[in-house]
Amino acid sequence: QVQVEESGGGSVQAGGSLRLACTASASAFNKNFMAWFRQAPGKKREGVAAILSGNSGSTYYAPSAKGRFTISQDKGKNTVYLQMNSLTTEDTAVYYCAAHLTKNWALPLDGQAQYAYWGQGTQVTVSS
Repeated sequence: QVQVEESGGGSVQAGGSLRLACTASASAFNKNFMAWFRQAPGKKREGVAAILSGNSGSTYYAPSAKGRFTISQDKGKNTVYLQMNSLTTEDTAVYYCAAHLTKNWALPLDGQAQYAYWGQGTQVTVSS
């Protein structure tokens, strides 16, 4: 059974930092993309950052995340991290980890991207 599990969410004041972790089963982690999405109340799901598994390690960021968030991977642990700095109240959302993009590799952060596996989500709350 494939598993994708997030950890590391919590509450932080604006300007602070959090690091999220996502551990996946090896079969999911090694497929192609691992990605972070988020969804705030009343808003559509949006892609935040993605990384191409394996030696490439190419990374992709949404404009809102570029320069503040960093996605990285630890292949030995089948784990992807999302380091989030300079957080604002706009970053408040449930953050989801996704693995194995099944269609359209050109758009790994599209809100409708079809990943095969999703985690349950972890809440990130940024207060002013």
